Amino acid sequence: MTEPTDAELDFVDDVAAFFAAEGLPHIAGRVIGWLLICDPPEQSAAQLAQALQVSRSSISSTTRLLTPSGLVEGVRRRGDRQEYFRIAADGWSRMLANRYAKTTAFRQVTERGLTVLSGAAPGRRERLANVAELYRFLESELPALWDRWERRRS
Repeated sequence: MTEPTDAELDFVDDVAAFFAAEGLPHIAGRVIGWLLICDPPEQSAAQLAQALQVSRSSISSTTRLLTPSGLVEGVRRRGDRQEYFRIAADGWSRMLANRYAKTTAFRQVTERGLTVLSGAAPGRRERLANVAELYRFLESELPALWDRWERRRS
């Protein structure tokens, strides 16, 4: 494995800054950034730690955080006890699909909140009503958008 160049590490840090603004730990964004451009595309925890100059325990914690979304996946090679990590082939789609799937659930939460506040002054309900309306809209529009993406992709 070759060491990342300064330009590559700058890119990795740009990805990290983006994801940090989304609420992920900085190291998680760095792992995503490196996995997007590394060669080979599958990296062991030791390789990730070396490239990103962080501890193996930090990589271990971060990969446990990133794999449930479906974006990053762990893979094993026959005859090799080591686990390797990579961006899943359909990882971005899976990650967004998981996020979109939560739209209905949160819309239901907001509507329960509106029921709780049914007798409250309109001003008090306004913030929650705006969120509920946004999630109703997303719930109705996202399936068509997702269908268009799937058709385009195939």
